[in-house]
Amino acid sequence: MSIFIVYLCLAIGLAAALVAGVFQSFSDFVMAGLTRARSSGGMESMQQLNRTVFRSIFIGLFLLLMPVTLGLAFHAYQSLEGTARLLIISAGMIYAVTVFAVTLLGNVPMNQRLDKLDADSAEGEAYWRFYGRNWTRWNHVRTLGSIVTALLYLMAAVQLAAA
Repeated sequence: MSIFIVYLCLAIGLAAALVAGVFQSFSDFVMAGLTRARSSGGMESMQQLNRTVFRSIFIGLFLLLMPVTLGLAFHAYQSLEGTARLLIISAGMIYAVTVFAVTLLGNVPMNQRLDKLDADSAEGEAYWRFYGRNWTRWNHVRTLGSIVTALLYLMAAVQLAAA
């Protein structure tokens, strides 16, 4: 069972790193490009991106990580000791709060509001300016949370493999 947990930590760490990469791309250049475009063009593009994400591999990975991280944290709490236990539990909690909860409570509500607006309206243009700035700030939190989650799982794998 212990080697399985090592490989599971490696797999979750890699998955969290992939999620971090997608979020980082948005924070680094996707949103920068969209917010530099004409308001209506950037807004329409983001509306389409938000609709497309539901049919992507990314959303499956993002959603699957939640029960897997919490399940492994529960297992670690019940069955492991020492540093690896702390790393795995911390990784699960960090992912739950900084990635999953921030998405559900921050980015998704903003996406839903954006989707209802006409890109050519004054209301749409005003919201787009607010959205670009605030959505990206929350996305930075998700990026950092995903990176920390990945690092903690990789560190846990090293700790478990060395034991």
